[in-house]
Amino acid sequence: MTLLQVEGLGKSYESETQVLKNVNFEVKTGEFVSIIGPSGAGKSTLLRCINRMVEINEGRVLFNNLDVGTLKKKELRKLRTDIGMVFQHYNLVPRLTVIENVLHGRFGYKTTMQGILGRFTEEEKEHAFFLLQKLGIEDHAYKRCDQLSGGQQQRVGICRALIQDPKLILCDEPIASLDPNSSKVIMDHLKSITTEMGITCLVNLHQVEVAQDYSDRIIGLKQGEIVFDGMGRLLREEQINHIYGTELRELITV
Repeated sequence: MTLLQVEGLGKSYESETQVLKNVNFEVKTGEFVSIIGPSGAGKSTLLRCINRMVEINEGRVLFNNLDVGTLKKKELRKLRTDIGMVFQHYNLVPRLTVIENVLHGRFGYKTTMQGILGRFTEEEKEHAFFLLQKLGIEDHAYKRCDQLSGGQQQRVGICRALIQDPKLILCDEPIASLDPNSSKVIMDHLKSITTEMGITCLVNLHQVEVAQDYSDRIIGLKQGEIVFDGMGRLLREEQINHIYGTELRELITV
């Protein structure tokens, strides 16, 4: 079943700067898809068009048969409960505890007053602890997030996305700020989210080998256009060179 359709998507921040150009692809329910490409290729903008954190200029995005670009404020709020987001720099509230940050993922289901007062049900709190346990950080539940390592903070971010009960998780360079060991932990968790929980994952990555190891499919972006869309084993050296160009040597040595 197709969960996400991107049709003729174009995005410009200024009239002379087109970040995305006629982007077309589909993602099926339960797929793990990586988007690769050099810095400035449009990867982050693409994810932010999908959940309409930025407005769409051309084309359309269909999520679960809803035209994302046409949704009104209340409808968009509901859509975003179905689409979790994991950020490169975690996007947590550093002074709050781990459990408080995870529960913030439920704000989309609350009234403004419930959110301000932090009114969460016992079931929501139990589910938050279950997720922390699943990702191996339940012992840190009452620590402030600024006391955690980068890898631990990213796991908090994943828990916050999961507590939304999403159909899709968008991950924007989730391992770019992490060391290799922490990166593997995060990628293993993201993969298990798809295989064990059936949640679709769309992940921006800069590391080609990581994308090949974990993905059902890879989409290659260059200067805002898709130049590859297929299984990782079909991605050849010449295609990687075409995607990354002058960044390839740097990519290999990092």
